[in-house]
Amino acid sequence: MDKAESKYINTAARMDQALLELLEKKELAYISVKEICQRAGVSRSTFYLHYETVSDLLAESVAYMNRQFLDYFQAQAEVGPFFERIRTCPLEELCLITPEYLAPYLSYVREHRRLFRTAVEKAAVLGLDESYRGLVRHVLDPILERYRIDAADRPYLLAFYIQGIMAVLARWLEQDCADPIERVIAVIQLCVMGRGSLPGRTGPAEGPQG
Repeated sequence: MDKAESKYINTAARMDQALLELLEKKELAYISVKEICQRAGVSRSTFYLHYETVSDLLAESVAYMNRQFLDYFQAQAEVGPFFERIRTCPLEELCLITPEYLAPYLSYVREHRRLFRTAVEKAAVLGLDESYRGLVRHVLDPILERYRIDAADRPYLLAFYIQGIMAVLARWLEQDCADPIERVIAVIQLCVMGRGSLPGRTGPAEGPQG
């Protein structure tokens, strides 16, 4: 990476961070380019060199947050080096819908829920799938490859997984992440695996008595 490219990336990261900080205080609709530039310490011309609109910056900020989380999880994962484990662990352990994988991500979403709620609300405009390219490349694709899923089928499975998780997260975010993380994990497991039970449920509901 040359000096000019490094400076460009550093400037973009400062604007990402500026938007994240502003989103903790106000809704996206009330955030101006001027505020972002002042907080990031850049000029308006620099902003428009990188982006056309604040929504463009939002999309990049979501991708930035996902990269930050993957780096954090890789460093903190109690199950060992995360990306390496995906490629080497026994297949029966290769499941991303267990608490050890989901709990850190849901905690991260809850901590930054204003950003993620804004992103989910604007998903159609942002094309959020693009923001998850790192997750797909480093996590989901290697898993599907190990399961020998045909390359032509992978886009369908990836769409199902990502859109399904996003739908659950959207519902959780609408409620300001009020439900416990354990319950959200149980919901995801129930949706994806078709088995398990939700906290507080002791069994199937009884039908009307004859």
